Amino acid sequence: MRNVYPDYYPRFHCLAGRCRHTCCAGWEIDIDGDTLAVYDAIPGGMGARLRAVIAREPAPHFVLAEGERCPLLNEENLCELILYGGEELLCQICRDHPRWRSFLPGRTETGVGLCCEAAAKLILTQTEPVRLCAEGDTEEEPEEVWALLRLREAVLSAAQDRSLPLEARMENVLALCGAALPHAALRRWAEFYLALERLDERWTGILTDLRENVELVDITELQNYMTGREHEVEQLLVYFLHRHFLTAYDDGDAAGKAAFAVLSTRLLTALGALFYARHGHFTTDELAEYARLYSAEVEYSQENLDALFDALCPRETV
Repeated sequence: MRNVYPDYYPRFHCLAGRCRHTCCAGWEIDIDGDTLAVYDAIPGGMGARLRAVIAREPAPHFVLAEGERCPLLNEENLCELILYGGEELLCQICRDHPRWRSFLPGRTETGVGLCCEAAAKLILTQTEPVRLCAEGDTEEEPEEVWALLRLREAVLSAAQDRSLPLEARMENVLALCGAALPHAALRRWAEFYLALERLDERWTGILTDLRENVELVDITELQNYMTGREHEVEQLLVYFLHRHFLTAYDDGDAAGKAAFAVLSTRLLTALGALFYARHGHFTTDELAEYARLYSAEVEYSQENLDALFDALCPRETV
């Protein structure tokens, strides 16, 4: 099995109590069967406390406390389970997050998601083009996998061609996949995202502001301001391509994955341009926060992803 990951991946570390947006609140936390058996065997007061906050139906999960916080998250935003017995006591979803994986015959691709502020900052601050690293044995892979990998290699190369401006690179990414974005104005895309399921009222406010004040968006002004920081937008594009492109193995929609990566990058850039127009600055931290919100609202809702891929299907472009 071949394990593939971006070169920055080993440098990811959880911020733990220093995280401003803990992943231990606002999410339903399911417990896998193996871990549940471990929890059932923990003795003493910790075992009793732990089992008291686990619901067994319809599937084992933690019963969230006030503010939708995990009941084992203490006032310092530290996990009582880790403090008690180390990270090996975490259930699978907690051990993995914010890591994501794509599975193909003979290989697993892994990365960290933008929904995590530490991951977002790590990704955006990579100044060099991303390299994909591989470990493990190479197995025979079907030709359709190799064809998709060759296309992905060409797409990532186009996205990181620093001899061209970013907009030209995005057009090349689309062209390589035979993709095109529907001819919808920025205001209409803001309306589209507002029609999706939303969790955070801040995200609703940001999209509403874009819809109502799209005339303030000046991408050129933002690009001039971000001179020397172009790699941050490039890293967004590369991230969305790396995370989603190989899922085309399951549905054959490489064009939709390329269009999604470009649309996501363009939307976040437009939000940055609006922020800059209002405040006269747009820092790496501010871009990371927008990317974190976008990822949490879109990438972690399969319903929202499906709606976007349906809208971006080449058959429906006009």
